[in-house]
Amino acid sequence: MSAPTENRSTVTEREARQVAEAARERDWHKPSFAKELFLGRFRLDLVHPHPMPGEESVRRGEEFLAKLRAFCEAEIDSARIEREARIPDEVVAGLKELGALGMKIDPKYGGLGLSQLYYNKALALVGSVSPAVGALLSAHQSIGVPQPLKMFGTEEQKEAFLPRCARSDISAFLLTEPDVGSDPARLATTAVPDGDEYVLDGVKLWTTNGVVADLLVVMARVPKSEGHKGGITAFVVEAGSEGITVEHRNAFMGLRGIENGVTRFHRVRVPAGHRIGPEGAGLKIALTTLNTGRLSLPAMCAGAGKWCLKIAREWSAEREQWGKPLALHEAVGAKISFIAATTFALEAVLDLSSQMADEDRNDIRIEAALAKLYGSEMAWRMADELVQIRGGRGYETAESLKARGERAVPAEQMLRDLRINRIFEGSTEIMHLLIAREAVDAHLAVAGDLIDPAKSLPEKAKAGAQAGVFYAKWLPKLVAGPGQLPSSYGEFRHGVDLSTHLRYIERTSRRLARATFYGMSRWQGRMETKQGFLGRIVDIGAELFAMSAACVRAERLRTRDEHGREAYQLADAFCRQARVRIEELFGRLWTNTDDLDRKVVKGVLGGAYTWLEEGIVDPSQDGPWIADATPGPSAHENARRPYGG
Repeated sequence: MSAPTENRSTVTEREARQVAEAARERDWHKPSFAKELFLGRFRLDLVHPHPMPGEESVRRGEEFLAKLRAFCEAEIDSARIEREARIPDEVVAGLKELGALGMKIDPKYGGLGLSQLYYNKALALVGSVSPAVGALLSAHQSIGVPQPLKMFGTEEQKEAFLPRCARSDISAFLLTEPDVGSDPARLATTAVPDGDEYVLDGVKLWTTNGVVADLLVVMARVPKSEGHKGGITAFVVEAGSEGITVEHRNAFMGLRGIENGVTRFHRVRVPAGHRIGPEGAGLKIALTTLNTGRLSLPAMCAGAGKWCLKIAREWSAEREQWGKPLALHEAVGAKISFIAATTFALEAVLDLSSQMADEDRNDIRIEAALAKLYGSEMAWRMADELVQIRGGRGYETAESLKARGERAVPAEQMLRDLRINRIFEGSTEIMHLLIAREAVDAHLAVAGDLIDPAKSLPEKAKAGAQAGVFYAKWLPKLVAGPGQLPSSYGEFRHGVDLSTHLRYIERTSRRLARATFYGMSRWQGRMETKQGFLGRIVDIGAELFAMSAACVRAERLRTRDEHGREAYQLADAFCRQARVRIEELFGRLWTNTDDLDRKVVKGVLGGAYTWLEEGIVDPSQDGPWIADATPGPSAHENARRPYGG
């Protein structure tokens, strides 16, 4: 009843791109600050004054945070979770009792109904004491059953599943397969219609929460047939259904407590009423869910930055080298300044994106993606710098430090735990391409047919006329703007002058748009292959977004008399550091080794440099690079272990 697995390898690059493109949200019904930024339009009015939560939202959020903090301090033993590589059942039971499983679920379904802002504050808090517990809650609510049902489920589905998710049931999201990562066109798991049911067959990999889950969101391909549109489709599946086997609990370099596994489906019957949305809408549902779901990762990254800053401050003030505290040596001080300024900016990006998600006035698909990309990269760098500041103690485990009588600081664990965020929910490389596609959307909308080799000459001529009209209006606006006027953004001058950074953002936004246009003009249809160029374009945009968020947050704190002077200092430091990185990225747009790198890669793959690999012994053991995922009954004992079960 399942599709032959060999179909996975017959998908062409063009077909794969068409599947991904079909799943995109094509329309922009609401303004987007980041989209405008990439087009050379610095729309400060979309983020300033900084949006603020309502009083009731703050009251409920702060009340829950107080309870959650008390629970984290008294009940979560991070060292035990790391040592035993499991989250104790009593911890999960306590989280259920608190209502932490239903933070984002509407109260009418038994949830707490917290805002995105306070949900992320909660994740930052939990993730600071145990990233594994943070991952459990995030995977359950950000991409598990609650979020897609909230956005796309029927009322019957919400009433059936959301109360369970709010109080008792853990959920997981199953998309990835052993031979399918960020290329969903090759999805092999099938859901064959059979009367009022679908029959699922296939294997899913890296199912975070999958080992302990009660409910699953499963992406499977429905074959096209009479009465069935077919395509990638989303289902809510009972994890204890007959035919489901958790074949293996995966182990990783970090996040040792997460319950991540390999799940096999063999003739699993799922009621048609458990299908989320129409057939063929699964990938769009997944991507739309991730638009806000991605904010959970930068939430925990911001929390990690706060912890790195605390440890760096305390240690470098205590430790003396050559007659003065470690922090007063310039080489170390620069690292501490980077951690402090970047933590301020990460929290600014997170709070701004979260509040915009709550208000729903703006389209934040690019902002959320930038927050995930930037947060995961910068948090990793901050943790790496903390390990360097701590020296040998940074490389030593907390357990070893404690055993020999020193403070058990898990710096190396933080580094290991954070590393996955550069891969989770879209790797940095995939995020670059995803954001770049959205950033150049306006160009492709008017000139896409012009550079599409499949289009006819009349279609290209029509596209050329449309492009001419668009660029005749757009290009002149990239020449000058308020960033060239010394008086612009004067309301950001208070002791420290942040207006100079806002003018820089405005000028650089136009410069970035010109560079993007030049790249499209130069490479046309080959633009999508220039991943190095596109990645740098996106990284520049990420820095500009973070600078904007930092300045706006500093001004908000100043007007509310909440450490305003210090906030201005941190925003100034961050913006100056970001400007150095931006100028380097601009230089690398045109002066780089991208072409040479491609030649070297061809040589590597062609075996030209195998002599360079001589003189070592490969400790890898025998086995296939990718495990067999042929549909069929499982030959493994079921490793599923529901909490409290």
